[in-house]
Amino acid sequence: MPHFYPKHLPDFPYLGKLSYALEFTTEQRALLLKEDAAIDLVVQQFVRAANETGFALLTYCLMPDHAHLLVAGERDESNCLSFIKLAKQYSAYYYKQSFGQRLWQRYGYERFVRDDMERALTIRYLLLNPVKAGLVDDPREYHGLGSQRYTVHELMLMVEYSETLALG
Repeated sequence: MPHFYPKHLPDFPYLGKLSYALEFTTEQRALLLKEDAAIDLVVQQFVRAANETGFALLTYCLMPDHAHLLVAGERDESNCLSFIKLAKQYSAYYYKQSFGQRLWQRYGYERFVRDDMERALTIRYLLLNPVKAGLVDDPREYHGLGSQRYTVHELMLMVEYSETLALG
């Protein structure tokens, strides 16, 4: 029986100065991203892939069995599919070298982030993910949460500001 997996959108270009929410799941949902050393290694490779493909890693949240990313293309030729490929490839290779295990399931999920409000809601979701999972009481305490550009505190302020604007 063929394995179901989410396909990339055939008519969507995945190119340019666009933002995406991405999710990668660990192999068999194993708790492979619990240790700081594993988290640091994976984040380092995500940043490397972002730099090479013209993306900014706006927010990341590495949970024990999956990773969430909010990325933004910074150039007209920024290709999200290339970023996904390199981010998973680099992190999986170095993870296996260091920890002797396969890191990622083959397929992940991506969602195009359409506007600033959706971006703020995505950041809010990522900030609250470790809190809702009971891993920490405050997002600033979670080692697997961060950004290539902002502190967690700055991300929290951005979310608060956007919520204030939405209310009115």
